[in-house]
Formats: sequence, structure tokens, C-alpha cells
Amino acid sequence: MRTPDMLPGYEPSEALPDAQIAALLRGEQLVPPSDPPPLAFTTQEVEQVRPMLVNASRNWGLMHPDFNQRLLLAFKIMKEKYGYEMALLEGYRSPARQDMLAQMGGAVTNARAFQSWHQYGLAADCAFWRDGKLVISEKDPWAMRGYQLYGEVAEQLGLTWGGRWKMMDLGHTELRLRGVMRR
Repeated sequence: MRTPDMLPGYEPSEALPDAQIAALLRGEQLVPPSDPPPLAFTTQEVEQVRPMLVNASRNWGLMHPDFNQRLLLAFKIMKEKYGYEMALLEGYRSPARQDMLAQMGGAVTNARAFQSWHQYGLAADCAFWRDGKLVISEKDPWAMRGYQLYGEVAEQLGLTWGGRWKMMDLGHTELRLRGVMRR
């Protein structure tokens, strides 16, 4: 579990979530699904779309508890209402990994260390799990429909969806808590 001293500049009293969502999330505490097998992150398709994903953190315990529960609720809704099984590709990202990904160029990320919500455990990249494989490609019509639904669900839960950005990141969601990241 992440502790406040692990989040530079984070003050819980300054980062209160929406009261209605917080009340809902205090009830049932959702549990993360099982991770896909490690080999699922090494396929050619996965490597093309998300380079170096095999080394990414999928440790739910390193993400902020409020973000965790919202993301897990999104996963639950996607499965129960729409039939999409979700998979966490990457949650918390170390500053060193963020800089390494930034060095790969704008097609991967423009954000350097501490310019991304991943370093604060407040962002995640997700995709779909179908027939024993990760489905990330936006060229797959089934996945594209899933990303649109995922974006709607995530936004209803108070998350920011990367599908609305100029450089779209359809599987990305983040929780922008006040007082966490200095811009």
C-alpha cells in the first residue's frame, strides 16, 4: 500500500474526491482481477502497440485507493453491462520508467518524470482480454467499441479519459486530484 510519504507534494486533505462518489466507494471494496499471464504482454501485437509493456507495473497496491476503486468499478461495469473483460496494462510508473518512455518519442509519451499521473498512482493504461489474449489495437472494431464504452463509464465515475485528448490514448484513465501534481 502506498503511504503519503511516497507521494511528493501530496496532502490528503487537499485532495478530497467528489462527495457522492466517495460515499459510494466507501461501501463495497472491489478486489482486483487476476493478472493475465506474463506471456500475454510479450506478443508481437502488444509489443507493436505498447513497447516494453512486459516490464510495466500491474501492482494494484501501488495505486491510490480512491483511483483503484473507481477503476475496479469501471472494470466491473464493463464486464457486467457490456461483456468486456478489462486488463490492467500499467498502473504506477516509476520516474525512471517515465523518462525512459519519454525518450522513445511523442508516439509513446511526451510526459517526463512527475509530469504524468502514473507517478502518483493516479493513472492506468488498460485494454481488453478476449479469448486468452490482450486486445489493444484500435483497428479491431470490437475493441474500438469497447474503448468508447470504457471512456463513457470512466467519465461517469469521475475519471479523465485519454480518448478525449488531441493525441488520443483510448485505454488511459486518470484521477486528477487537486494538490498532487504541480503544473
